[in-house]
Amino acid sequence: MILAVIIFLLLLFIGFPVAFSMGFSGFLGIIQAGGVSPFVFPQRIFMTLNSFPMLAVPLFILSGELMNTGGITRRIVKFSSTLLRSWRGSLAHVNIFTSMIMAGFSGSATADAVTCSSLLIPPMIEDGYSPEFSAGVTAASSCIGPIIPPSILMVLYGGITGLSIGAMFMGGFIPGVLIGLSQMCIVVYYGVKLNWKKGKRAPLKEIFLSIKDAIAALIAPVIILGGILTGVCTATEAAVVAVVYALIIGLFIYKEFTIKDIPRILYRCAVNTAVPCIIVSLAALFGYLLTRENFGLFMVSFFTNVSDNPRIVYFLIITMMFIVGLFMDATVALFIFVPLLFPLADKLGYNPIHFAVVIVIVLLIGTITPPVGLQLYIAASFAKVPITKVIIWPFVVVMMTILLICVYVPNLILFIPRLAGLIE
Repeated sequence: MILAVIIFLLLLFIGFPVAFSMGFSGFLGIIQAGGVSPFVFPQRIFMTLNSFPMLAVPLFILSGELMNTGGITRRIVKFSSTLLRSWRGSLAHVNIFTSMIMAGFSGSATADAVTCSSLLIPPMIEDGYSPEFSAGVTAASSCIGPIIPPSILMVLYGGITGLSIGAMFMGGFIPGVLIGLSQMCIVVYYGVKLNWKKGKRAPLKEIFLSIKDAIAALIAPVIILGGILTGVCTATEAAVVAVVYALIIGLFIYKEFTIKDIPRILYRCAVNTAVPCIIVSLAALFGYLLTRENFGLFMVSFFTNVSDNPRIVYFLIITMMFIVGLFMDATVALFIFVPLLFPLADKLGYNPIHFAVVIVIVLLIGTITPPVGLQLYIAASFAKVPITKVIIWPFVVVMMTILLICVYVPNLILFIPRLAGLIE
């Protein structure tokens, strides 16, 4: 196993793609360990993807593509802008509020980052916001998408551990809203400090017209989350509902794409789905090696030897995962560390749903921190600024603060799942 880890780190150092680094090092590690049939390799790769919960990943990606192409996202931005334009720093607030609404149907931080970057960063810069702040608020708000349900990361977590994906979805709702509100507080601070201008309050008629135009888009999260919350459908079935709904809205209500455009949409969806699927399948080999070599028991022993206080151990795990998130993609980190940490959470008496939501949030914060923050790179590229100059750390600090509050006030995560009867 030590050889496999050394090879993995060496391949990362020379710039080899993370997914293939894990797959290759896992392959060599399993061969070195011996006693394993060659059929294990294709079996592990295939079985990781061959699961009903995993089917939700391409479906949520497809629903996001359909909603972006069908004009749903643009109408949400317009509605948010009409509602909030009288606020100081209105476009920054619109950026965050749009991400909170889009969270109800996309489930992908990357998709939110691309969409909001393309729609909001250019007008923000034109309106006098610095490119550094515009990129920072866009990158930070994109993290809200996979926290407020649905969430692709939570789907993957459920696929790894067998936990209820619906319960995790509901557990992310309050933390996601709190993170969005905390980010708005940062905008208020900068707005007062830099004396950003206020717009004119929109008349009621204009607000009504914007709601009327966006009503089909605003109903989407209600349908998706309502289906899960009431037990009518599972997370995967809700993803199917999201796809069908987006297809109907785009084709027949807003009429922003036609049947001829569907192959192009499916192609983009396939390309975007391929990346997480490759990571997930190849990470399974590396994860299998770690499990086979009892690395999970080593992790449990290490943390319990440091302290027997569950609160201190929880804090150490969060710190470790935050550091991991600085250097590793969230999906990769999920598949490497969750199988190892999940038994530890159970042994120390953590609620598994609470622990799952906390880990997902920590990893998402890593997606906006240098040097490997994907959402940070996306927003910085649209704003045309180096990632080192992006104003991101104030947002990271408030997100970590909300996370720690949720860690030590578990009901902020567990209240809605209990209310919905998804957990005891």
